Amino acid sequence: MKPVNKLTEADVTPETIFHQQRRQVLKALGLGAAALSVPGGARADVLSWFRGNDRPPAPAGRPLDFSKPEAWQAALPLTPEDKVSGYNNFYEFGLDKADPAANAGTLKTENWKIRIDGEVAKPLTLDMDDIFKRFPQQQRIYRMRCVEAWSMVIPWVGFELGALLKAVEPTSHARYVAFQTLYAPDQMPGQKDRFIGGGLDYPYVEGLRLDEAMHPLTLLTTGVYGKALPPQNGAPIRLTVPWKYGFKGIKSIVHIRLTREQPPTTWNQLAPNEYGFFANVNPHVDHPRWSQASERFIGSGGILDVKRQPTQLFNGYAGQVASLYRGLDLRENY
Repeated sequence: MKPVNKLTEADVTPETIFHQQRRQVLKALGLGAAALSVPGGARADVLSWFRGNDRPPAPAGRPLDFSKPEAWQAALPLTPEDKVSGYNNFYEFGLDKADPAANAGTLKTENWKIRIDGEVAKPLTLDMDDIFKRFPQQQRIYRMRCVEAWSMVIPWVGFELGALLKAVEPTSHARYVAFQTLYAPDQMPGQKDRFIGGGLDYPYVEGLRLDEAMHPLTLLTTGVYGKALPPQNGAPIRLTVPWKYGFKGIKSIVHIRLTREQPPTTWNQLAPNEYGFFANVNPHVDHPRWSQASERFIGSGGILDVKRQPTQLFNGYAGQVASLYRGLDLRENY
């Protein structure tokens, strides 16, 4: 008798990809799965939203001017651009990985302004032209690790957050940096409808310790693959902290505030036993509902050809950032 090939956990389709494909099939049938269990009026709203006939397409990102410092051009296999832009989390535009790319064309980024204040000597309000004039842009190739145990390698374009913070001159009382996403329910349907937006409290907020924010790895990101960020990736400006789980990378930032006290963060408020304030990538601290010991790297293969690899402490950046947490219990401070 011919032996049967045994499947292992490494052969399993990632849960998030499974649900994405399942939802796409249901959409093709004209029915969202969750709509079956909601009241009629809400169901009509949800089905109207998911039909998507009135949503503009996301604009193509314009080319950016940037340098490529050799030290930041890691020799790693890149995740293809279409997957970086087409497979992500941005609950303001829906819960499936494909929803942001389909729905984020409603985001208006013209005349965008970002305010920096709080415990600073020189508060600033900058538009994107100001940012590009004041802060030279660089391409940096970083690993990105999602808390859901999938990962990518992405060529971001941006500048060090520390340069912006130095410009506003933090006071001696500044210990943390708080971030806030745009709040615009008319542009971001997940902010208007808790069903579409995953039940989160909006606007989305995040935070770092000041020393984390000042670290040279921490970027304010304006582009990807050499072009301005598409809306689904957090246009026009987002945070990138490569040694932390991806949900720390708050998108579409409008406000940065330096504070004395640790600021609230969206996922930590929702489920503090699952999402800690620090959210450092750590293979030794599992999420309560899944292991963090390994990850599925999303590369050039199809959804059934996803490479599983060990998770690295601090996502491979331990040599640069471990000293920030000397003496800190990383299991308690997850």
